[in-house]
Amino acid sequence: MKQLLNNIQNCNECAAHLPLGPRPILSAYPKSKVVIIGQAPGKIVHETGIPWNDKSGENLRQWMGIDSDMFYNSTKISILPMGFCYPGKGKSGDLPPRKECAPLWHQKVLYKIEQAELILLIGKYAQDYYLNDKKQKTLTDTVLNFRDYLPKYFVLPHPSPRNNIWMTKNPWFESDVLPELKRLIKVLNFKKT
Repeated sequence: MKQLLNNIQNCNECAAHLPLGPRPILSAYPKSKVVIIGQAPGKIVHETGIPWNDKSGENLRQWMGIDSDMFYNSTKISILPMGFCYPGKGKSGDLPPRKECAPLWHQKVLYKIEQAELILLIGKYAQDYYLNDKKQKTLTDTVLNFRDYLPKYFVLPHPSPRNNIWMTKNPWFESDVLPELKRLIKVLNFKKT
């Protein structure tokens, strides 16, 4: 795993397309029980080098029912974005994750995380890539039917504050989905690694 992570840190496959240059941000450990697959680092995360070190990360930790110490404990949780580097700004937020990362690196990393029991697919990009034709027509429908993807995957919207309107329109997410996510995370965190 150490050599693989070193290779990823030195990757410059899409450097010409990255406005701030390559800075792959991920965290992986062979005995992690949970893998978080999100979109791509935002500008704040790019600057700090710490995954999910922003308001979205705060929301995600709250959704999972864990603190920062548990979240950043790579022996428990691995973090593998669809795009490892900040893709730049678009018209309505950050650009989509670069398409090179997932096909180039994901299977190699996931193969090394041999004890993963749950993969959180956060947002449309991760769900499109991993669920293919098994996803529903909309992200809302996919998340509403989250049990269809268990026990391997747990599907979630992106925890960005921009999605607060979505959460208000879909109160079942907080009442039905989040308690199950917290329950599963608690069970997996107490298993011995």
